[in-house]
Amino acid sequence: MRALNMAFFILLTGLICTGLQAQSEKKSYELKKGQVFDIIFLTNKPEVEDKLQDYFKRAFPLANADGYHGLGGFGIKENRQGNYHPKTMVFGYWNDLEGRERFLNTVKTNMPDFHEMRRQIWSTFALTYWEMQEDLSFEVDPSRYNVVTAYWKKDGQSLASFQKEWQTKAKKAGGKTIVTFTEGTSPFGYHYAPDYLIMTSWTSQEAFEAFYNENLKMDHSAVSHVNQLTF
Repeated sequence: MRALNMAFFILLTGLICTGLQAQSEKKSYELKKGQVFDIIFLTNKPEVEDKLQDYFKRAFPLANADGYHGLGGFGIKENRQGNYHPKTMVFGYWNDLEGRERFLNTVKTNMPDFHEMRRQIWSTFALTYWEMQEDLSFEVDPSRYNVVTAYWKKDGQSLASFQKEWQTKAKKAGGKTIVTFTEGTSPFGYHYAPDYLIMTSWTSQEAFEAFYNENLKMDHSAVSHVNQLTF
């Protein structure tokens, strides 16, 4: 286990420092009911490698003790919609919601400079998590044109019809749904909690562009904000 943790530490350090994709092979994810899935969007400040290594060496054992498991991540290639431009997307999961929420309290006691270190290392740190209501599996193929799209709804509105039309148009244009999440949660200070997040896979950028043009024509009256990134 210690060797695996160190291997992940080296992988994630390189990923966050360079913003490059972690691997070129297909990556499969298996989540069980009751586990909590994290997505973190990051942009690191320049020349923070030493601080980053110190942060991981101190924070990871605390997170692991509360049930955290790192799953690597991907470099963000391009921003397509929205005003947020992260460089890296990182995945992870926790054994249960209790451990996920407990960590935010225990880490402040055992690592008092935890949040300050994050501010020193990352210019942006956006975190969303979802408790699994059932078993979930999905796969990411980095050789394809992959897109993650997040939507926030307007107060009192529903995105149900918008989501259905979005997925219908994407499928018609040749897009493949990788995974969808709804009603994300963010801890205090790291707000990025979209009402609807979907990852799609395309054979090429050209195939996505055909859908993208149709997507922009859709009725967005129930949408308050969007963030769309390629990875």
